[in-house]
Amino acid sequence: MTTPPGAAVVTLGPAGIGVARRLVDALPAARLHGLAGRVAEADVAFDSTAEHLRALFREPTPIVGVCAAGILVRALAPALGDKRVEPPVVAVAADGSACVPLLGGHHGANALARAAAAALGAKAAITTAGDVHLGLALDEPPPGWRVRNPGSAKAVMAALLAGEPVALAAEAGDPAWLRESVKRFTDDAPLTLRLTARDAGGSDSELVIHPAVLALGVGCERGVAAGEVSGLADQTLAAHGLAREAVACVASLDLKADEAAVHALASALGVPARFFDAPALEAETPRLANPSDVVFAAVGCHGVAESAALAAAGPESRLVAAKTRSARATCAIAEAPGVIDADAVGRPRGRLTIVGIGPGDATMRSPEADAAIARSTDLVGYGLYLDLLGASAAGKARHAFALGEEEARARLGLDLAAEGRSVALVSSGDAGVYGMAAVVFELIAGDDRPEWNRAAIAVAPGISALQAAAARAGAPLGHDFCAISLSDLLTPWDEIERRLRAAAEADFVVALYNPVSRRRREGLIRARDILLEHRPADTPVVIARNLGRADEAVRTVALPALTPDDADMLTIVIVGSSQTRRVTAGSRDWVYTPRGDAAKRPR
Repeated sequence: MTTPPGAAVVTLGPAGIGVARRLVDALPAARLHGLAGRVAEADVAFDSTAEHLRALFREPTPIVGVCAAGILVRALAPALGDKRVEPPVVAVAADGSACVPLLGGHHGANALARAAAAALGAKAAITTAGDVHLGLALDEPPPGWRVRNPGSAKAVMAALLAGEPVALAAEAGDPAWLRESVKRFTDDAPLTLRLTARDAGGSDSELVIHPAVLALGVGCERGVAAGEVSGLADQTLAAHGLAREAVACVASLDLKADEAAVHALASALGVPARFFDAPALEAETPRLANPSDVVFAAVGCHGVAESAALAAAGPESRLVAAKTRSARATCAIAEAPGVIDADAVGRPRGRLTIVGIGPGDATMRSPEADAAIARSTDLVGYGLYLDLLGASAAGKARHAFALGEEEARARLGLDLAAEGRSVALVSSGDAGVYGMAAVVFELIAGDDRPEWNRAAIAVAPGISALQAAAARAGAPLGHDFCAISLSDLLTPWDEIERRLRAAAEADFVVALYNPVSRRRREGLIRARDILLEHRPADTPVVIARNLGRADEAVRTVALPALTPDDADMLTIVIVGSSQTRRVTAGSRDWVYTPRGDAAKRPR
């Protein structure tokens, strides 16, 4: 089994923090969970260890506890129930010397312990009998093999461990992984281990494991209903007696990379969708059962469903289900002699995620942003923002740009995604607030690039500068507010001034982005004077610079004292409304804007 993603690496104090951070860097999409007051800069802080561990276990989230195994055992004991749905749990010594899978050994814990041990240069203390004595687990076969009836695995495994006879019926796939561990199978035995692509349900005396040797090719009209394509696939599999669990991938022409029905089918089968260009599919023409000149005239190859199935299954494959039609779709199935590595055939649908990383501190990034960065193959962004990712950027292609090259960044991100890459286009703050998201959608709207449209686009929100600044200062955005950029590179100053006057007259709290640059200083003075026309001289102004970074600075001045010397392009300025107030609490000054008219609030 592959290493489960998204593990919570839990540590309780300074002794384990170094090991915990190494594990967070090494494990896919892992996050650091630390005991509040004892672990600084954790992604997630908690107050009660036992309650937090049980909450993670019930979610269910894989747990790697950098602590004594007994802590995990005592905390999780009341939550134990159905091991088939519980997450893996691994205990790691605080010095990194031992990695012990405690729960869910064959449901990801052994793999998680091995991955942790590899990262720490330690040894995984695997205790499950099959792994120890035979080096395998029938309910956790290698990648590309799926157990049809896992309930029968225990009896077969017990017989193998006891040296009792077990029959092997190898109908599909290469059984070398079994024969390496089990030196002798018999032809006739009370228990059978069947490796097959056929739709065999198994029984108490027969364990069925399906190798992923089938490639399911599909073609369809634009906008076809997902139910029609999925129904046709099910019909084709059933008509030929083939198992859904033996399907390695759904394959099609690259022009269908954005077809929702194709991706819905792949999702329903739990396999990736892979795509080929027309020349690659045309190369399969000699092997087609139903070549079509009509299809060639339309898309440049003599078949889509059959060609895609054969291309994905490889040159040694054979067509086991010729093209089957529905009203608006076609389906065909090819079988390979061995397990198909779906990641190595064709290419996936490209993905561009426009990621807001917040102010820069990793603790202020959302889990969604971390996950998008973790699954990306390529990172695109302003060089400083990529630097802020730290270890999260390791092992990924880095495409760094200078400040001001927003359109070039967006174009490259779209181009890479069109090639089938998984791209994270990195934006500081929130990608949708004066960030890269608008640039991407503006390019898509203005350029006729069909290949861009075939990529999947997503936006992962981040903490915006105005949110971070407001949180540092207190609650200046407690009532109605607006944001205005003082940069006149894309917006004429007359329009900026019109918006400033409207905000001033409406008595909004105003967040000023891009307040000052080397060549542009008068704008902040003019904004100050316009706002002073409509609010008192003691109006608080929050000046926040380099939020979330080592030299962060946040201070508050009265509106008349605001000058261009207070700001630069790394600064955000929040000007209070006429209702915004300053208050001293906890030995420091805070800024807040009441949520409404004090006279109307209940007493």
